[in-house]
Amino acid sequence: MIDDLKGQAVLVTGASTGIGAAAAKAFAAHGARVAVHYNSSRAEADQVVADIRAAGGEAIVLQGDVTSSAACHDIVNRAAEAFGRLDVLVNNAGGLVQRVPIEQMSDEMFDKVLHLNVRSALTCIAAAVPHMRKAGGGRVINVTSVAARHGGGPGAVLYAGSKGMVSTMTRGLAKELVKDNIRVNAVAPGVIYTPFHDRYSTPQMLDAFKATIPMNRIGDSDECVGAFLYLASNQMSSYVTGQILEVNGRSEEHTSELQSLSS
Repeated sequence: MIDDLKGQAVLVTGASTGIGAAAAKAFAAHGARVAVHYNSSRAEADQVVADIRAAGGEAIVLQGDVTSSAACHDIVNRAAEAFGRLDVLVNNAGGLVQRVPIEQMSDEMFDKVLHLNVRSALTCIAAAVPHMRKAGGGRVINVTSVAARHGGGPGAVLYAGSKGMVSTMTRGLAKELVKDNIRVNAVAPGVIYTPFHDRYSTPQMLDAFKATIPMNRIGDSDECVGAFLYLASNQMSSYVTGQILEVNGRSEEHTSELQSLSS
């Protein structure tokens, strides 16, 4: 048990499935009060909340489309209102949207990807900062990707670029918000088997990804949760800010092998 997470108010966006759901359950297991956000997967989000409550935890469910800035503010404010404070924001909502070669990229596609992956995170942080200041500080954990460093796979350069911006803004906001006792870090998952890959990756692509991973397997959502717990805990990471924590089953020198394969 990570003692200092008990009673903390945590908002996880995109928490109905995959990494977000695993993180929400892990925070609750350590005594945090968790707001489980979803956009369209209501049944899955309700199940996450039900699982948390069945295990003796406290959770609420919040709906909202994070591509809307107004919705981002509403989601954050509702979470803070429900718990009386906001201590931790996990910006997990995001996606590839569609694999599109550069010559087929439209302004509409550009806006969709950037609004979903970048503007939503920035807006949620902007909405969370006043609540965290009121609480005397807080932690922001963004979710970026290994693609932010190697550029992504076929048709995913826009996604990779958006995640690169998430990584960069993590470092910048860490400096901007340090005076408010707000730490800003990010988790960069590698190839993790989630509904993301059900939508965007063929079985052949997943086999190719696996072949480049020294551990010789694709990761699981539960294998990411330790990174979130570590970065959220002042007890464990009070002197850590502006960092990107990689969870990808490989060492640094192996990461470039994914350059032409992974998203």
